[in-house]
Amino acid sequence: MATSVVKCAGRVRAAVVSSGALALAACSFGPNGDPPAMPQPAHYGAAPQLTETVPAQGVTQQFVVGAKPVPTWWRLYQCDNLNALVDEGLRNSPTLAATDKSLSAAREQLRGQIGSSMLPTIDAVAQAARQRALAVPELGPNTFLYNTFVGQLQAHYTIDLFGASRLANAALASRVNVQVYQLESARRALAANIVTAAITAAALHAQIDTTERLVTLANEDARDAARRYALGAISHADMLNAQQSAASLSAGLPGLKQQWTTTRHALAVLIGRTPDAAPPDLALAQLHVPEQVPVVVPSELLRARPDVQAADAALKAAAADVGVATAQMYPNLSLTASMGQGGFSWPAALSGAGAIWAVAGTLSQPIFHGGALLAQRRAALATYDAATDQYRQTVLAAFQNVADTLAALEHDAQALDAANVAARAAQGISDETAARYRLGAVPVSAARSSEQQFRNARLDEIRYTGARLTDTAALFQAMGTPPIEETRGAATGSAPLNTPPAPPPAGA
Repeated sequence: MATSVVKCAGRVRAAVVSSGALALAACSFGPNGDPPAMPQPAHYGAAPQLTETVPAQGVTQQFVVGAKPVPTWWRLYQCDNLNALVDEGLRNSPTLAATDKSLSAAREQLRGQIGSSMLPTIDAVAQAARQRALAVPELGPNTFLYNTFVGQLQAHYTIDLFGASRLANAALASRVNVQVYQLESARRALAANIVTAAITAAALHAQIDTTERLVTLANEDARDAARRYALGAISHADMLNAQQSAASLSAGLPGLKQQWTTTRHALAVLIGRTPDAAPPDLALAQLHVPEQVPVVVPSELLRARPDVQAADAALKAAAADVGVATAQMYPNLSLTASMGQGGFSWPAALSGAGAIWAVAGTLSQPIFHGGALLAQRRAALATYDAATDQYRQTVLAAFQNVADTLAALEHDAQALDAANVAARAAQGISDETAARYRLGAVPVSAARSSEQQFRNARLDEIRYTGARLTDTAALFQAMGTPPIEETRGAATGSAPLNTPPAPPPAGA
């Protein structure tokens, strides 16, 4: 687990930085790309934020307002088997691997674009040709045949007078950052999905065991009813009611098993296995609900959520695109130069008389393009406005996500506490009735009925226990991850996006 997290943190830190010098020209040719001001709610939900939940199963969850997000939050469940599953998933997920490789490709494309747009290109050219020229009638009827030999170095450089290239590089750098945040978001979502699937499978397993016992008790009731009907002790309707109750419970069991099987298959795929190699279920008793959960303040949440950071990077890319569209309306200056040797024979080409060179500068100013340049700029501005609105919506959705999970945890604790009290009371009644049956004070049907009440109460307790565990995972997920600059871990060999790329090899 630690190795996977360190590797991912290193990649993210190496990849995500603001575009820096690449975006300097954006100030004068387009929006600066700063995200719009968002309201900072006093508390996330409609009701004021509680400091803790009601105690349930002996645990009171505390909401630590202002705390930092927890990068490896799944360890707070204190379950080694769960940690191993998340480790395996982060290490073996094909989805994460594909996203990581796509990011590497995008980074190399950025390096290539920076190198081609900000540095001159130099090419070596060698040419040998034999040519036939038409005869000149005044000089005679003979046709001229001759050879030419040329070797040159050619250089070309476009001076970025108005920042079009720098802005284009800034836009691409921001889009690479979008992919980086998407990778981090995918990593966190995978961990949350593994935890949720493992908890759900454990809860379903416990529900199946309890339901199977209920089916057994109902079948025993149905058999007793059939014997009593044969003896004339009960009516035919009473016997049919008992059979109907047993059959209804039995009919619900296959659907529960199907949910359990599907969840196990999904968990196997999440951790990179085939469905037939699904891991064994965890026991609910192995999982300890975290007693303290962080509640990041709204202003910090915008820096902690990868989806908000991705929307911010997309906004910066759109702002740079406006600058590019504007800069294309201004003059463009390019320089070319060449030097080498040439002649009609190798000896002449290599002699001093064969030296050739040329230097040229080209200045162009768009005058009439049928309104295309203005339309492109208007389109870029509209795209920027759309990115601004998308950023606002992403932030609002993040606030809603946190508010919903906080409310869910509060209500989960209340429901679980009530279900736990009911299950304990029902178990006490069942134990007392069973003891009385062993003494011959009550019939076996009374003992079965009290046990059925206990098992049904236990089913509710299992459901609410699973909901509390999974909703806790959802809250950790909603809190995001510590900002990249605060994340610690071993660095990889990758260079940050604002670091000038190494000079390309000859011929690149």
